[in-house]
Amino acid sequence: MLYDIKIKIAYDYDVPASGARHMVRVLPMSIPGRQRLIAGTVAIVPAPEERVDMVDFFGNTVTSVYFRSAHSHSEVNMQARVQVDVQAPGLGLSCRADAIASELQAVASIGPDSPHHFVGESPKLRDIPVIAAYARSFYRPDLSVHEIARSICADIYKTFKYDPNATDVDTSAAEAFELKAGVCQDFTHIMTSALRSLGIPAGYVSGYLRTIPPPGKERLEGADAMHAWVRVWAGRDAGWLEFDPTNNIPAGPDHIVVGYGRDYSDVAPIIGVLRSYGRHNNVQSVDVVPV
Repeated sequence: MLYDIKIKIAYDYDVPASGARHMVRVLPMSIPGRQRLIAGTVAIVPAPEERVDMVDFFGNTVTSVYFRSAHSHSEVNMQARVQVDVQAPGLGLSCRADAIASELQAVASIGPDSPHHFVGESPKLRDIPVIAAYARSFYRPDLSVHEIARSICADIYKTFKYDPNATDVDTSAAEAFELKAGVCQDFTHIMTSALRSLGIPAGYVSGYLRTIPPPGKERLEGADAMHAWVRVWAGRDAGWLEFDPTNNIPAGPDHIVVGYGRDYSDVAPIIGVLRSYGRHNNVQSVDVVPV
């Protein structure tokens, strides 16, 4: 599949902001055998006094910007063309749940793709007893990691209501779990926390979702903004698998990866600080078009 992707993130400040420093992660990755960034640009308005384009520890493309001058409006505009390859069906090599600890111990690497980074607590995902208790209801030692992940994914889709007004970007996984409502960020955090509580490495994937449904199929939720889904490590043979609990599907050619992280804090589209006061208005629009 070939896609043209655009995203615009705009801020309007009641009082001009200055001394602003932001980290921007909106450009899709190139992943061998999965997707290829053919061309892409990230434009910042107004032009920042300092800009550095780099790659972070997890391999995500980051644009770091600094504004010295006061400004009452700012924008991030990204355009990209991405080729996403259709993945061959897996061979069912996911290890059993009772073998995941020994599989993990056999991995010596601590590189960006190592499952060791995704099994403990992270900035937005501390130990959450209520989610751990929920996860235990899906656990049997003879089940595969894939089976457990698939069951949790399906239950979140069935039990939780997609409601963009129920939560915001700062809502914790525990709060969203109690509400039984939220958006893709919340569902991804809940599923990730549940899997980690069982000792299964899991992480957060940030990206885009195709906005035009295939013929005869319903439009997928979360297609008007950046999307999120879950990455699960199922042992050395199976490697990493990806599940979308918002839509109860495995991640496929409609999912375009921007970044991998432990939780939202590692892959937030924009994160940073500025000097200002009063209110600000934020508008985000995303367009994913098959070519």
